[in-house]
Amino acid sequence: MAKSPSDRPGSGSRSGARSARVASAAASAPAAPAASAAPTDLSAVGAPIRATSPAAPSASGKPAVVQARSAAPTAAAAAPTAAAAAPTTAAPTATSPATAAAPTVAPQVPKLEPGLVRLAVFERGACREWEGAAALAELERAMGRKGARIWIDLRSPSTDQVAAVSKILRLHPLLAEDLIERDQRAKLEQVGNMLHLALFSLGFDDGRIYEREIEFVLGQSFLLSNHSAWWEPRSTRHLRTGVADPMGRGLDYLMWALADDIIDSYFPILDELGDEIDDLEDRVVNRADRALLERLFELKRELILIRRVTAPEREMFNILSSREENAISAEHRLYFRDAYDHLIRLTDELDTYRELASATLETYLSTVNNNLSLIMKRLTGVTVVVAGIGAIGGIFGMSEAQNAFRLDEGPGFWIVTVGSLVIAGVAATVLHKIDWI
Repeated sequence: MAKSPSDRPGSGSRSGARSARVASAAASAPAAPAASAAPTDLSAVGAPIRATSPAAPSASGKPAVVQARSAAPTAAAAAPTAAAAAPTTAAPTATSPATAAAPTVAPQVPKLEPGLVRLAVFERGACREWEGAAALAELERAMGRKGARIWIDLRSPSTDQVAAVSKILRLHPLLAEDLIERDQRAKLEQVGNMLHLALFSLGFDDGRIYEREIEFVLGQSFLLSNHSAWWEPRSTRHLRTGVADPMGRGLDYLMWALADDIIDSYFPILDELGDEIDDLEDRVVNRADRALLERLFELKRELILIRRVTAPEREMFNILSSREENAISAEHRLYFRDAYDHLIRLTDELDTYRELASATLETYLSTVNNNLSLIMKRLTGVTVVVAGIGAIGGIFGMSEAQNAFRLDEGPGFWIVTVGSLVIAGVAATVLHKIDWI
C-alpha cells in the first residue's frame, strides 16, 4: 500500500516528435498551397495540433465532430523552396541534399512524456488543442476571449509550468502551492470564485494497492486538471471519442466525466479484494499458517486505505450534488448525484469486506487455539500410556530386571511386565477412540 510516484519518465515528447515530422516532410514535399494555411488568429503561436468542429447535427442533436490536421507553419513550408533553389552539380547522377535526406519511413504516433501542458479550447462550436509552449501562449489569449471554454491539463508538471499557468489563471498562491506539492488529502474547498477538488485514483503495483492524487480547479471559464503520468484523462470512458462533446456541454460536465471514471475504477479493485478474502476464508479452515496471517493484515491495511480515500469523497460529491453549490449547473447536479450514489455503494461494500476480513482473522486465531488444544490432548494421552508403564517398572527397579534376565527370578516379574504392557495397550486403545492420540 504505497503511494505511487508522481512522475515516471516518458519515452519522448509529442511536440518534439511532431516538429521532427514537419521538418522532414518539408524537406521532401513542395510548398503547401495557401488554402491549407493555419488560421490567422493563431498564426503567432503556430497551428493547433488538432481541431474538431461540428460538420452536421446528428440524430441525437449532438454535433458531429470532424478532425483535421492543420498545415505546417510558414517557416517550415519555406524549407523546400530554399532547397529547390540551391544549385546542383554538373554530374548527371547528383541529387539534392534535401532530396537525399528525405525519410521513407511512415511517421509513428508519438508517446507522451512527463512535464506536459495540454490545452483544449471550445468556442463557436469547435474545439482546438495545443501542447507545450504553444499551449501556454494560446492560454493567455484564450482567457481574454469571452465565451471560450478552456481545459488546461497538466501532467507531471514542473514548478515553472505550474507557476506560468497559475499566473495566467490568477490562482491563489496557496492553491498554486498545493498543485506543486501534490501531497493533499481528498478534499473540496472554495478558493475565491474557484472550486478546488482533490481526488485519488487507485491501482495495483506488484500486488499492492497504491494511490495517485488527481486535482481539479474549476473556474468560471476554465477547468484545470493536475495529475501524474500514470493517468491519461483522454483515454477515460467519457473522453475516448474526443473532448468536443463533453466541453460543449459545460466545464462542470467535463469535471464530472473525469471524476466518474476515477470512481468507477474503484469497483474492480474492491471486487478483487473481496475474491481474495473468500479464498482466505477457505484456506484458514484447512491450514492456518504464518503467510496467511500476514496477508490478512495486509488486506486490512489496504481496506483502510480505500476507506480513507473514499469516505471524504462521498461527502464531497454530496455537497456538489446539492443545491447550495453554485459552481455546478442545475442540469448537471444529477450526474454528481449519480457519482455520490456510486460512492455510497462503494463504502457499503467496503464495510462488508472489512467485517469479513476481521471475521477471517478471528477464525484464524480460533483455528490456532484448536490446533494447540489438539496437541495438548495427544501429549496427555501419550503421558498416560508411558507413565503407567514407568510407574509399574519403577516398583521393581533395575536390580530385579537384571536377575530376571539371568533367569534367577520367578515368573512373577514376567507376569507383572506383561500385565503392565496389556494395561498400556488398553489405555492407548481407549484414548485413540476418544481422539486423544
